[in-house]
Amino acid sequence: MVGTADRGGSLSDSCYTQPLDDLIQKAATLQEALPYIREFHGDIFVIKYGGNAMVDPVLRDSFARDIVLMKYVGLHPVVVHGGGPQIDEMLKSLGVVSERLDGLRVTNDHTMDVVEMVLGGKINSEIVSLIAGHGGRAVGLTGKDDAFLRAKKVDKMKTKSGKWVDPGRVGAVTQVNPDVVRRLVDDGFIPVIAPVAVDAEGKSLNVNADTVAGKVAEALPARKFVLLTDIEGVRGKDGEVASSLSSSEIDALKHDGVIEGGMIPKVDCALSALAGGVRKAHIIDGRVRHAVLLEIFTDEGIGTEITR
Repeated sequence: MVGTADRGGSLSDSCYTQPLDDLIQKAATLQEALPYIREFHGDIFVIKYGGNAMVDPVLRDSFARDIVLMKYVGLHPVVVHGGGPQIDEMLKSLGVVSERLDGLRVTNDHTMDVVEMVLGGKINSEIVSLIAGHGGRAVGLTGKDDAFLRAKKVDKMKTKSGKWVDPGRVGAVTQVNPDVVRRLVDDGFIPVIAPVAVDAEGKSLNVNADTVAGKVAEALPARKFVLLTDIEGVRGKDGEVASSLSSSEIDALKHDGVIEGGMIPKVDCALSALAGGVRKAHIIDGRVRHAVLLEIFTDEGIGTEITR
């Protein structure tokens, strides 16, 4: 509180740097969060961190602060991050042309080296440093650590022209052993996971970050699985963002063509996590400051909640 009186003295409205009504509203917001803090205390939340929230400096800092706040009020966030744009930028600087099939990057040996360097090195360490800068205790890891994220190579994928091609070192998750993640959580750390998996021979594979996040959420299992995206949420038949959808409603919207394109793999990832034991999934707009807190700790939320 900002004012001129000592403790026990009186303060007039003019002593505040903000209108008193604004301060009261902030207190009301904290009270609104209280039942959610109480309900979710001790629960694990897996958050897929990607999109504009990863590249905008203000949003990056805001996200790190929010994750630290979650930990301090008794929740256990686990962050799984992407990094497609950053990988594209690095490949471009090296003169490497990168192709995609159904959203998955065609990954040869050289591209895999770049993917590991950017995801497991640069991006992961930056996120860990941001969290630490706001008082959190974060540890970065990839699926190679303790081989906790296993995958098998995707042998072939179909191009738009109907031709089958080998996508290179692209993997599909086969097993998640969450022991190392659980131990970090239990010891008070915030795990920050890069989506690089290993095959049976210990060879690195490039895996879709949404899929990794969903599978980690299943394996823990998490109370909630939150996907940060660059859209407001899932839209219903009326074109408006739906605040809540059941898995059967999602299926109907897909059948009717309302859910299409890049939203399909995201909702499928959410549905798979729910089927695997996660209680609720959320698709929210990471371009909004404090998006995670607003979705978890307010009555209305800001995105789409998906239930079984």
